[in-house]
Amino acid sequence: MSTLPSGGKRYIVEHLEPEMGEWSQLEYITISSECAKTGSKFYLTSIAPSLMENLPPQLQGSISSGSLIVTSTEVSQLPGLNGQRVCLLDPAAQADLKPEDGDIFDFFVFGGILGDDPPRDRTSELRKYGYQGRRLGPVQMTTDTAVRVTRLVVENKKTLDNIPYVDFPELKLSKHESTEMPFRYVVGEDGQPIMPEGMMELIKKDSDKSFDF
Repeated sequence: MSTLPSGGKRYIVEHLEPEMGEWSQLEYITISSECAKTGSKFYLTSIAPSLMENLPPQLQGSISSGSLIVTSTEVSQLPGLNGQRVCLLDPAAQADLKPEDGDIFDFFVFGGILGDDPPRDRTSELRKYGYQGRRLGPVQMTTDTAVRVTRLVVENKKTLDNIPYVDFPELKLSKHESTEMPFRYVVGEDGQPIMPEGMMELIKKDSDKSFDF
């Protein structure tokens, strides 16, 4: 893998699962697409070689376009990574993320999967690297939401309390069935929670299962 490019923010998800389920695939596709639109880069690290050989076509397309870099290397071993410029998004951090952190950090690291219910503190596996931590607030977010909020803060200079959220939205799956999502989402211009394309269909398919992704 080549060294990290200069310029622009880099959002790095350390994939903490041996597999890559449909939920994660949709989130990663969304993160990659949104990063490409803003000129930032998205990295997926610690991906098993077997997973790298079977990525969905959308992610393969992002790799070809240069907006996504996938590697089996763990985040701390990325060539050119400056540990002093790395921020770990950590629910247990003492300080919340602020717009001025965009001037302090170039790399923003997330532990996938963030969206466990109940939360299992998967980020604890990344604290061993010693990166400075920042918090995104008290409510659990999905991984794509966490990256979206981070980007809004450090690139668009919005404060966390100036971003429109909806907590635990109730999604109507059919005329007689609905489900409450146990996460915080950013609200889009249409007033609805921003979710990856295809996520509603996946939720409907899995509506009879627990949210154990």
